[in-house]
Amino acid sequence: MKNFGTFKKLRPLSLLRHLSSCADSTCLQVSSNSVSWSIYLDQGKIAYATHSVEPFDRLERHLRRLSHQIPTLSSEARIQLRLMFEPDSQTQSSEFIPLQVPSEYQAICWLVGQRHLQSTQAAVLMQELVQEVIESFLLIKQGTYEFRDTPQKMPRICKFDAEKIMEIASVRLQTWQSLTPQISSPYQRPYLWIQNGTKPKNLPDIQKNLTYWMKGFSLRHLAVIMNQDEVQLARNLYPYILKKAILLHEPDPPFDKLPKTFEELSPAQPNQLKEFATRALVEKAAPTITTNIATPQRPPEISAPPAEKNRELITSNNTNPQPQRVTPVSTTDGKIYKILSVDDNPIILKEISRFLEDENFYVVTISDPLKAVMSVIRHKPDLILLDLNMEGIDGYELCRIIRNNSMFKKTPIIMVTGNKGILDKVRARLVGSSGYLTKPFTRADLLKMVFMHLV
Repeated sequence: MKNFGTFKKLRPLSLLRHLSSCADSTCLQVSSNSVSWSIYLDQGKIAYATHSVEPFDRLERHLRRLSHQIPTLSSEARIQLRLMFEPDSQTQSSEFIPLQVPSEYQAICWLVGQRHLQSTQAAVLMQELVQEVIESFLLIKQGTYEFRDTPQKMPRICKFDAEKIMEIASVRLQTWQSLTPQISSPYQRPYLWIQNGTKPKNLPDIQKNLTYWMKGFSLRHLAVIMNQDEVQLARNLYPYILKKAILLHEPDPPFDKLPKTFEELSPAQPNQLKEFATRALVEKAAPTITTNIATPQRPPEISAPPAEKNRELITSNNTNPQPQRVTPVSTTDGKIYKILSVDDNPIILKEISRFLEDENFYVVTISDPLKAVMSVIRHKPDLILLDLNMEGIDGYELCRIIRNNSMFKKTPIIMVTGNKGILDKVRARLVGSSGYLTKPFTRADLLKMVFMHLV
């Protein structure tokens, strides 16, 4: 097989079908518009798929959705997972190195080994991740590709039929196509159109919580917050977008570099697509995990969740497990979260206030770190942003002092710094930091951090 190539017009369906029919074991790497995709195949089956656009944010979204049914996937467990496995930003590259196991794949294996996830639940999680990545893969028009050996130490949790995955992805893309040109990407951000300080009155059927969070999160993130299917959410908003009651912003880079038109999809007939969307995806073979991880029981056959319905998650290792249906949950009830930001740089404080107050967060800013502890006790914030390098007392010491107060043992504390070294992150974790935000950061970066720890 040719090890590399360049294409001006790629047919991703044909490429994957060729690989699956040859029963190859390889890693297909494709690069296009500064984004790279890695698809790991094991004897023609898809073992995993990922792309270079914020893989841990993608994992966090899917773990958060699962957390409504799986209590062990708590916010604390997800934060710990990110601190342990998310690569340092300095070491990340626009291209993946297939000789290394993807970091988010290692994280999933750790969740199984620590019994935060059963093998069947991990299979459902990977099914969702692979489908999302393949959806974007099918949209590639031009770029470069190569084949490399898969990592020898990459454990196998499950494998997926490439043809079935592609057909289900095609169904989803065709659904998005039906919403164009009003909606062109799941990464677009909806906003209420407000005139004269009043909200539009023609939104009677939209959930209160949804209108509350419609202030900067993408359709994909909103769907996770509301615990809804993202396509169904887009369909619910579509009439109001037509009426101009809801406006859609373009997706932030690098998402705006991904194709926004869904063309040249599978020629399969509608009946075939429906059949593929309801048949099993996961092989009937026991998942294999690395030897230092307890080997789970043989999983039952897992059916792909229908594209237009709430998804069903298998949460039992019994031979006839009863699925649990995902139901929408209320997460906020209109709560205004209080965020306290400590930084001796007034420009940074002003930017953070501007980023957050536009989203209806209540922001308290502290420019004197020596007064920060008393301010924390007085305001009792829901989340704290701490600059690391301040005169008088640094963020590490301030974090340690705050954590020593039992009232703030579980309050998220985010370190904000220009340092990118792994040692700084380790030290931040040792003093009780919940996360790490590197300067310079965008409004989207800050909102994603808030999303992870508060929503």
